[in-house]
Amino acid sequence: MTERVVLAYSGGLDTSVAIGWIAEETGAEVIAVAVDVGQGGEDLDVIRKRALACGAVEAEVADAKHEFADEYCLPALKANALYMDRYPLVSALSRPTIVKHLVAAAQKHGASVVAHGCTGKGNDQVRFEAGISSLAPELKCIAPVRDYAMTRDKAIAFCEAKDLPIVTTKKSPYSIDQNVFGRAVETGFLEDIWNAPIEDVYEYTENPATPRDADEVVISFRKGVPVAIDGQPVTVLQAIQQLNERAGAQGIGRIDMVEDRLVGIKSREIYEAPGAIALITAHQELENVTVERELARYKRQVEQRWAELVYDGLWFSPLKRALDGFINEANEHVSGDIRMVMHGGRAVVNGRRSEESLYDFNLATYDTGDTFDQSLSKGFIEIFGMSSKMAAKRDLAK
Repeated sequence: MTERVVLAYSGGLDTSVAIGWIAEETGAEVIAVAVDVGQGGEDLDVIRKRALACGAVEAEVADAKHEFADEYCLPALKANALYMDRYPLVSALSRPTIVKHLVAAAQKHGASVVAHGCTGKGNDQVRFEAGISSLAPELKCIAPVRDYAMTRDKAIAFCEAKDLPIVTTKKSPYSIDQNVFGRAVETGFLEDIWNAPIEDVYEYTENPATPRDADEVVISFRKGVPVAIDGQPVTVLQAIQQLNERAGAQGIGRIDMVEDRLVGIKSREIYEAPGAIALITAHQELENVTVERELARYKRQVEQRWAELVYDGLWFSPLKRALDGFINEANEHVSGDIRMVMHGGRAVVNGRRSEESLYDFNLATYDTGDTFDQSLSKGFIEIFGMSSKMAAKRDLAK
């Protein structure tokens, strides 16, 4: 029986060439799988037909935009997930979505191998292969660019020799990955970390320095889930899409950072995530109003670890799964409305209301009607500071 390989297929030059390349290198039949996570571009049916024209024996396409939003972006929002306190895991979130579809296709078509288009330097190779091995340990993984030295020059030559239906235009100076949650740009002149990004790097956001009117928005949450924008019900996907448009128009969500890759190198990355940053900003503030202090303090530690696990490709790991339970429990009371002004590249919260609020006006006010018994504070401070006081006496006596 001929071996079958499932290939993560984008419709571009590299993965189109990989179909025939894998067949020649391994003698296997190739099943192409394309997953729409809101990256835009060509129609899925066009991509499916191209895969078949390039030699795939089967081609599957999946519209996974709602799945991606509900099952991957939403958990990240509930976790306020920002790797290195800045990056909202744009690419890291899409990989496990794609992995699930690759594994399902492999099982459906009797494939023993899954292939992807990653190089040997990035994080995505880990995300694909660790995810695949977690869901289907029996599957093997290959990466033609990494394992068979399928350079772009070789890919173009192969494409021309086989007369494949791919336009081999001049390659973009950037490496770009995008989905509905954001956009990642690297390489080219950006590899010199002294070089500032230029405006043509960006697509999801307008220049924040351009004068324009501010945009005020009210985002409503129920148990940590965005459910309405300005009073109009939305799905999670619609919330992200609408805020991509509105926050993006205000230049919100631009991130320029040098990040620590899992493989051990530092990499300069440009990200655009207007909807993600607007939603996380609102969600964080609603948590400030509704989550009890000790739970909130501990959750911030969990958020950092959760983001690291997802960045490192461990979406399906036992620890990530256990932390999901904690994060969902911590969001039980995160319901209410956040009013936010979006302008000049910033999303600034200026209003909060919630029936689950722990903010008590009568305790907080300094005016008449204050119900906080200030006479209790003196004794509290004495007891609270006692251990430090005793240590200070000892240290000063030396």
